[in-house]
Amino acid sequence: MTQLSIIILSYNVERLLLGCLASLYGAKKRSDDWEIIVIDNASSDNSVAQVKKHFPKVKLIVNKTNTGFAAGNNFGIKKSSGKYVLLLNPDTLVYANSISSVLNYMQSHPKVGAATCRVELPDGSLDYSCHRGFPNPTNSFLHFVGFKKLSSYTSQYIPNYPHEIDALTGAFAFIRRQAGRQAGWLDEDYFWNGEDIDFCYKLKENGWQVVYIPEIKITHYKGASAMATKDTRLAWAKNSTGVMSLFYRKHLAQKYPFFVNWSVYLGIWILKLFRLIRS
Repeated sequence: MTQLSIIILSYNVERLLLGCLASLYGAKKRSDDWEIIVIDNASSDNSVAQVKKHFPKVKLIVNKTNTGFAAGNNFGIKKSSGKYVLLLNPDTLVYANSISSVLNYMQSHPKVGAATCRVELPDGSLDYSCHRGFPNPTNSFLHFVGFKKLSSYTSQYIPNYPHEIDALTGAFAFIRRQAGRQAGWLDEDYFWNGEDIDFCYKLKENGWQVVYIPEIKITHYKGASAMATKDTRLAWAKNSTGVMSLFYRKHLAQKYPFFVNWSVYLGIWILKLFRLIRS
């Protein structure tokens, strides 16, 4: 069995994908037992040809249609053989010890089902998605009305040592295969967004820890696919709020009374309207 399978799902981000692969091969040591799998989700750019040309050792899977983030990654996982699986966005850059350090941590902490690192945006600020609490009604309300410091959905204080969190980001999700299997991998009801929080929720239900490791970092050029065109921005506005309803319905609605659920769905609908107008 391969030690680590790195799976990159790509859609119309040719330049960023090539940069991501270059950073991976720059970080990979001769002794590292990795396989790198790229799933192209029916891109219309020149991604496939460029990967074949510049990175012939990559295992390239070309989908005829855009199957979405969850389904595309699940297909890559089925084709992989690693004891550990790293889901990595194509709009990221990794550094010399980004991957090997997380792998070492996972190997020495058998109760950890998934881990992530400090995911930085290009300006050096934190991508909040890498360190989140679950979006229960209170956390979500405080976050979206501007009281983020009072919401544990996006933590303001982050300890400078490895610690357990609720949810990581699918941009860098380092997963123990045994844990992923028990959680049923990614829920394909989520086409794009939300599957990472849902997956972490299922990991926790199965007794696994999700850990954030702050001393390790990558860079994330967030939203490259989502914000590329007006059509993709509109799709993001609809989908980003649709997955909120989906997650709430799957995992939280049964825990709250009717009036709370009604308020949550109304709030999501208002947020959707706002995002559509902005797009």
